[in-house]
Amino acid sequence: MDLFDLPAWLEAAWPHVAAVLTVLVSVLASAHAVLHKRDVRAAVGWVGLAWLVPVLGAVLYLLLGINRIRRRARSLTLRQEHGRFPPSPGVPPAGADALGGTWPVAAHLAPMVRLGDAVVHRPLLPGNHVTVLESRTNAYPSMLEAIEGARVSLSLCSYIFDNDAVGRRFVEALGAAVKRGVEVRVLVDAVGARYTWPPIIGRLRRAGVRAARFLPSLMPYRLPFANLRNHRKIMVVDGRVGFTGGMNIREHFAPGEHAARDLHFRLEGPVVGQLQETFAEDWAFATRERLSGEAWFPELAPAGPALARGIAEGPDEDLDPLRTVLMGALATARTSVRIITPYFLPDAALINALAVAALRGVRVEVLLPEKGNLPVVQWASTAQLWQVLRPGCRVFLTAPPFDHTKLLVVDGAWSFFGSSNWDPRSLRLNFEFDVECYDAELARRLEAVVDERLTHARPLTLEEADARSLPIRLRDGLARLLSPYL
Repeated sequence: MDLFDLPAWLEAAWPHVAAVLTVLVSVLASAHAVLHKRDVRAAVGWVGLAWLVPVLGAVLYLLLGINRIRRRARSLTLRQEHGRFPPSPGVPPAGADALGGTWPVAAHLAPMVRLGDAVVHRPLLPGNHVTVLESRTNAYPSMLEAIEGARVSLSLCSYIFDNDAVGRRFVEALGAAVKRGVEVRVLVDAVGARYTWPPIIGRLRRAGVRAARFLPSLMPYRLPFANLRNHRKIMVVDGRVGFTGGMNIREHFAPGEHAARDLHFRLEGPVVGQLQETFAEDWAFATRERLSGEAWFPELAPAGPALARGIAEGPDEDLDPLRTVLMGALATARTSVRIITPYFLPDAALINALAVAALRGVRVEVLLPEKGNLPVVQWASTAQLWQVLRPGCRVFLTAPPFDHTKLLVVDGAWSFFGSSNWDPRSLRLNFEFDVECYDAELARRLEAVVDERLTHARPLTLEEADARSLPIRLRDGLARLLSPYL
């Protein structure tokens, strides 16, 4: 008898066993999809695949359908006790019908405060001052000046930190801070670090700077950019002065008339502690070193009139705070919604929210680069612009140089800025950091930025979008099919 011969009874029963196992695998895959897929269409699709393509469908669901991003990312975050900020006096409690007294915000924005309290789990903090910085004039100079003035601690997180003239200037300033006795920590995303070769990490370490990469990967250059990238841009000096916004550290944004356009923001006041908390969590994951104490988290006195809240978004969050806050802002808007973004691939819910706002009579303006830096993303974006143009949103294309700005202003009173784009990566896959700010004066300053951008932009009409040739529309439509992965 051959070693691999089956007993007669098992050989006879094997087809029945295989059939039972096939049904069981399909049942298990279907049950998981039904229980865990939020999108009904996705659940139906996976259930259908599990039964129409037995075994293989279940294997594909196991490999591609289960959200390991959330499960894996949840294991990354190390929550820290220093991040527990007490509720601030003067912020209206839940259930308040209007905002009055000394709280300097229009009453109709009260629901936004309560929404942020519910999904962000960080309080809105009064007493902040926000300075708007432009890439082509004062952003890098302001950051370098702050580094040169550091005395105790300095934390810096960037998605891209290029090994070019600008990157080397930052390394020089950070190394000089180390020599002065400043505690310096630099975190660079492992994929963003590869945009130049050799990566900047080696140069930082040779300068005495403690530097780490976020989620190192052995995959080829830029291939793994899809998942779990740290897209945040945060710098905190002495725990008291913070910088955040859309700017990476690279020569493209060096001051000058022909530099790419972007905004960055200098913050002072209690909200800086929320920037530092976010950096500390990322640093603890990357290095297992916990930053704490007065050097990193000093007491922060009021510095200005703005109410602000940091919003840390990532695939480890259950409530999708970024997307939820954007939806809330669009639903709350009464007069105007003004958006600048380099990449515009909102999901169906956000497209509907923009359309509903426009149909309610809100002036909705979306400013996009006329010539993007990622052609496939721009094609996909163009393919769906009709969905916001048709209900009355206005789309403007800004002339070169490329505009990397990420900004939202609602009703001239509420501002939202940071690292997030209106695309699936920022909404689902990347770690992002943004700030919501209630300050009419800041909103006016940012609306002036929008107005200035409009002087170098042209409107895109629905007729123009519909007039694209058939080959171009097919190209754009095919690119749109890739939008969940762009």
